[in-house]
Amino acid sequence: MADVAEKAGVSRALVSIIFRNQAGAGRETRERVLRVADEIGYRPDSAARLLARGRSRTLGVMFAVHQTFHTDLITGIYPEAERLGYDVLLSGSTQGRSEAKAVEALLSHRCEAVILLGPDAQPGYLEELGQRTVTVSVSRRVPQAHVDFVHSAEGKGVRQAMDYLVELGHRRIVHIDGGRGPGSAERRRAYRAAMRRHGLEDQARVIPGRHTEDSGVETGRLLMAERDSGLPLPTAVLAGNDRCAMGLLMSLTRAGVEVPRDLSVVGYDDSHLSHLMPIGLTTVRQDAVLMAEHAVRFAVERLENGELPPREAVLDPKLVVRGTSGPAPAEQARRPGRPGPL
Repeated sequence: MADVAEKAGVSRALVSIIFRNQAGAGRETRERVLRVADEIGYRPDSAARLLARGRSRTLGVMFAVHQTFHTDLITGIYPEAERLGYDVLLSGSTQGRSEAKAVEALLSHRCEAVILLGPDAQPGYLEELGQRTVTVSVSRRVPQAHVDFVHSAEGKGVRQAMDYLVELGHRRIVHIDGGRGPGSAERRRAYRAAMRRHGLEDQARVIPGRHTEDSGVETGRLLMAERDSGLPLPTAVLAGNDRCAMGLLMSLTRAGVEVPRDLSVVGYDDSHLSHLMPIGLTTVRQDAVLMAEHAVRFAVERLENGELPPREAVLDPKLVVRGTSGPAPAEQARRPGRPGPL
C-alpha cells in the first residue's frame, strides 16, 4: 500500500480510503490510485484486514482426497459460503496425511470453523475439537460429541433400495460393508433389518469391505471364485457406496458377468461419476448440495451465536434407478414382488 501511495503521489491513508471504497478522494485521484495498483500488481489483503478486526471469516473444510462424493459436497459449500460472506479453505486427508493433521492445518490458517466431510475420527476427538472451535460433521453422526451434524437418513435409503430389489424378484441379495466409513454401520443395520422384514434373513450376507473401488474389485473376485467352486452368484449386490459399486462392476465385466442380466448392482451416494459410466449406476441419492448448505449455515449460525445447543439435520435420500439393476435372473417370468423359492 505504501508503494502505491508513493508512485501515485498520495498518502498511504488516502490509498486505504480508496480501497475501502469510502468517501474522501476525488474521481481523478481514485482512478490514478487504482491504475497504479493495477500496474504494480497490488491487491488489497482482505484477510489481513479481517484479522486486524479479530475475524478471518473463513470456513475450513476437511475432506478425503479420493472420495468423489466429497467433491460434490465441496461444490455445494462454496456458493453458500460466498452468499453468507465467508471464504473457504480446503485441507485434504490421504493415506499418508491424517484427518487430525488436515484439521490442524485449517486451524493454523485461522479458520473460524471447520466442516468435516465424512470424518473417521474417534468420538473423543470430535468432542475435543468441538470445544476448541465451531465444528460440523457431515455424513457421520456421533451422538456423544457435542458438535453439529448433517447426514442423510441412511436406513430409509437402504430400505428403498432393498424394497425395490425384492419387488424385482431378488432373494439372494448381498451387501458389501463400508467398514468404518461414514454411514456404514447404519446401512449395515438397515440391510439386515430389510432382509428380516422380507423373510430373507437366512439369505443375508454381509461381505467386509471399504468405501473404495479396490473393495468392489476384491468382492467381485471373491464372488467369481465362489462361482467357479460351484456356489451360485447372488442375484443382486448392494454396495457400501458408489466407488465400491464401480469397482465391483469393473470386476464383473472382466469376468464376463452381464449386468443387470446376470446380477444387479446398487450403489449409495449418487456421486457425479455414477451417471457417467457406460451403464448408469442405480444408486441411493444423497442431496450433496442441500447437505453442504446445511453444513455452512450451521457453522455460520454458531459463529454468530455460540450458545446454540448441538443441532442435527437429517435429509431424505432417494433411490435413483438406472441401468445396473433389473429383474432377478431366476424370477424374470414371475410377477414383480411375488416371492419365489429360496
